[in-house]
Amino acid sequence: MSNRPEERSSGLALLPFLIFIAIYLGAGMYMQSQGVEMAFYQFPSVVAIFIAVLVAFCLDKGSINEKFAIFAKGAGDEGILIMLMIFLLAGAFSGVAKEMGGVDATVMMGLSLIPAQFVTAGLFIISAFLGVATGTSMGTIGTLVPIAIGVSDTAGLNLTMVIAACVGGAMFGDNLSMISDTTISATRTQGCELRDKFRVNFLIALPAAILTIILLLAFGAPEVAVPLENLEYSFVKVLPYLLVLLLALVGLNVFLVLTVGIFAAGIIGISTGDLTVFTFAQAIWNGFISMNEVFFLSLFIGGLAALTNHYGGITWLIKKVSKVVRGPKSAQLGISALVSLADIAVANNTVAILISGPIAKDICRNQKVDPRKSASLLDIFSCVFQGIVPYGAQILLVGSLSEGGVSPVALIPFLWYQQLLALFAILSIFIPFADGIIKRDPWNWEYDMAQSQAAQRQGTEGMKP
Repeated sequence: MSNRPEERSSGLALLPFLIFIAIYLGAGMYMQSQGVEMAFYQFPSVVAIFIAVLVAFCLDKGSINEKFAIFAKGAGDEGILIMLMIFLLAGAFSGVAKEMGGVDATVMMGLSLIPAQFVTAGLFIISAFLGVATGTSMGTIGTLVPIAIGVSDTAGLNLTMVIAACVGGAMFGDNLSMISDTTISATRTQGCELRDKFRVNFLIALPAAILTIILLLAFGAPEVAVPLENLEYSFVKVLPYLLVLLLALVGLNVFLVLTVGIFAAGIIGISTGDLTVFTFAQAIWNGFISMNEVFFLSLFIGGLAALTNHYGGITWLIKKVSKVVRGPKSAQLGISALVSLADIAVANNTVAILISGPIAKDICRNQKVDPRKSASLLDIFSCVFQGIVPYGAQILLVGSLSEGGVSPVALIPFLWYQQLLALFAILSIFIPFADGIIKRDPWNWEYDMAQSQAAQRQGTEGMKP
């Protein structure tokens, strides 16, 4: 039997990934037992993956040079490099837009438009829009929750419900934003376009969001409808977010979309006096730097995945999964469970997607699941559990901002959006109501083979004298 890398099968090849999870999870649990805030973020994920890479280099036979060549090829894969560039541009846009006052303007505009009696549901909507616009659930929570706490005190609202509404809206935005690192990771690992994934994902998330709003309207009404006053904002500072969202939805190249967004925010900031040419440049650089963790993590995971595949780890895992997976539906359930378990283990939705993405892609190819659907499921379930686990950064940040006034465990019964999103995602597997926008399976092998053979014939004929 041939022993080519693509035909090898070895469960031992997955050991580096298990070591990464064990280090990251173990360190987080230890720090949490010591009462340290943000316990799961004290041991840098990049250091944990670096240790895992070193272990991978010690596995199997072969010289260091040969293994490094495989690692470098994986880290320098076109899909990885495209993802890294998108990360940098997304960070720059988010940094510039925030620096020129876009985040504060968005929050104030939302609050000024909401009738006082609908404030809890309104905070969910503001949080959702802010999350979509900025691409960061952490930033959304950090900006909105302190304001929500003040509003809650003034209007006599249920503080736990109000904060849960903010977290739910933030996870809605993180899941759907064109510039979120989870969306970028999910689409790049599955090989589909941001716009197409958004369309499938939106059809699943929309009914969950609508039901959440209805519940918040029914149970979140204030005791006294106190009008919110003195809310000044500049609509022009919200325009860069709207521009980026619109351009992305019409299908403009993502690099161009983000570049336009960066300079639109910069020009508005300079014209309003909030930025100078120098602070604009600094905001771009700071945005680049803000992506350093996910940048290096993606680079290392790309190389580690190549080594794992070379050693036969992916083949081994696919064979094991194939014994359980019996068709497209069970494949989608398997992908959902895989990324959910990964997020529960590492408490980081981007990391969970980067770990699960390559495996999910192979499962989808074997079972002919559309990559737009698999990208949506990866993003959805990573965000669902990231917005629920008590030791996740988002929930820990809430506890910090409320100064211990809201327990992470007490939030769980009120995290209606995350629970409903999981429900509708599972329903979409058995009742494919979100698959209507998929006109043709991009992994239609018969079609692709016919196209390839036609191209070969044309090339051969072209070479004839």
